Amino acid sequence: MGGRVRLQANGAAAEGKGIWVVRAKGMRVEGFDFEGAIVPSRNGAGIRLDSGSLIVKDCGFFLNEIGLLTNNDPDTVLEVEDSEFAYNMRPDGHNHNLYVGAIARLSVTGSYFHHATVGHLLKSRAAVNHIFYNRLTDEDGGRASYELEFPNGGVAYVVGNQIQQGPGTENRTLISFGAEGYIRANNALYLVGNTLVDDFGSWGQWLAIRPPTQRGPNGTAARVTVKAMNNLLVGGGQLKLDLPADLRNNVNVSKSVFVDPTRHDYRLRNPAHPPMQPVDPDTANGVDLRPKREYVPLRQTRDL
Repeated sequence: MGGRVRLQANGAAAEGKGIWVVRAKGMRVEGFDFEGAIVPSRNGAGIRLDSGSLIVKDCGFFLNEIGLLTNNDPDTVLEVEDSEFAYNMRPDGHNHNLYVGAIARLSVTGSYFHHATVGHLLKSRAAVNHIFYNRLTDEDGGRASYELEFPNGGVAYVVGNQIQQGPGTENRTLISFGAEGYIRANNALYLVGNTLVDDFGSWGQWLAIRPPTQRGPNGTAARVTVKAMNNLLVGGGQLKLDLPADLRNNVNVSKSVFVDPTRHDYRLRNPAHPPMQPVDPDTANGVDLRPKREYVPLRQTRDL
């Protein structure tokens, strides 16, 4: 008795969607591992969130066709804390570890995403995204496309994460914003205090943002605000955007400043003497952009 609960699908699926299908408000799931969901549609999920609000804490999603998948309900809210997503893919070798549809809000904190194949480590179409203090790393043998993608923009706060692209990546870009076009009038990316590691080589790109050339839902041009500050950049990637942006204090560093880069632990070796002096990123829309915590292996955070 006690310990974690391991749910292995073994060919079973609720409603042809996944191990669990959730339609509930205020549901909390803690201490479960979801493994091996396979369905005819090839989107077998550990959890399929169809509606409501869900908190996922200290859970694992492994070897499913897709780790966790949501619908496109504009009132749905998903929060993920201290959880792990890895090796989720279809038999043909494509899908995402976490795929969030056009819901109201996504929050991900203290979680570990790794080893996607062709698909992305985290893909979100949510209107508002809080991505704080996580580890998204391709690692040895990983073949993810984007490590982090917001295909329709939205508002994304990306603060204090460790994000690494491996040499076997399927796409040269670590973070992508708006690649499939903007569906909302106001869009913003706040990229603050992250460590971005490009092991792909000189052709890599830390960040790609699509210019707002198309019309928004009300017929006016979509607006895109970009603030990238206090990020540590490793490798030969590029931080070059084709639109106005607030780019300040993003510093190239060597891997020698980190605790154990061979194991993808990108915490600073000597935090009392960081390789740069951060500038104050202030707040945005009431959200404090100053990192208060840091990711700690394998899936937790601690105060700075």
